[in-house]
Amino acid sequence: MLGAIIGDTVGSIYEFGNIKTTDFPLFSERSEFTDDSVMSVAVADWLLRDKNHTHKELEASMVRFANQYRNPKGGYGWSFYQWLFSGRERKPYNSWGNGSAMRVSAVGWAFETLEETLRVAEISASITHNHPEGIKGAQAVAAAIFLARNGKTKAEIKEYVETRFGYDLNRTCDEIRSDYDFDESCQGTVPEAIIAFLDSTDFESAVRLAVSLGGDSDTLACITGGIAEAYYQEIPEEIVKEMWSRLPDDFREILREIRGRFGGTLGDF
Repeated sequence: MLGAIIGDTVGSIYEFGNIKTTDFPLFSERSEFTDDSVMSVAVADWLLRDKNHTHKELEASMVRFANQYRNPKGGYGWSFYQWLFSGRERKPYNSWGNGSAMRVSAVGWAFETLEETLRVAEISASITHNHPEGIKGAQAVAAAIFLARNGKTKAEIKEYVETRFGYDLNRTCDEIRSDYDFDESCQGTVPEAIIAFLDSTDFESAVRLAVSLGGDSDTLACITGGIAEAYYQEIPEEIVKEMWSRLPDDFREILREIRGRFGGTLGDF
């Protein structure tokens, strides 16, 4: 899931200042992980600690990390912020936003069957995003990661996602880019992020393509980066080192645990 955090961080400075090209510096002094990474780590922590995959323990993990990182770059979406911090009883709020899809990457690594991956992806989404589109977005991303890490081809991943979830993946990044605007929905983010992966030639090109689409660039690249890591099984060492130097200790610990238990790309860190 390091790939998801890299994508989020690379896209972080372009979320509110889109760049419609793949020619840009991957990192700058302003590049930081956002709420996407915080919640991705929270979901990973939940998978590591709760073998029963309950909403109660997922809520505890999400709230704990949100309190520790209360004001990440980009901030939490308003409805999710209210869910986290209002003090009221926390209930799902029928969201179809892309938050369910951006935080799910660890689920794609954690299970031995696609059926279990889909089941837990739904749990991870439905604690807040219980709208069918919110659940579908999380399941599609987790499934793509599962299939990629298990050696499926891009054609096979594309066919499965189109057939199972009904997303239109018969477009290219060049076709999308010109008129793609900010879209916080799963249905307006997940297909585009998957297409950026399908169009890519390696991990770095996948992240660059996702950011170049514009829109909610950190979330697009977070989703794309998670799938690309699983598919290419390699992230350039200089990118890993740069990202690792920007992470807090608790993120590093959970990433090491995830790699140790489920696999993924981390190098020697």
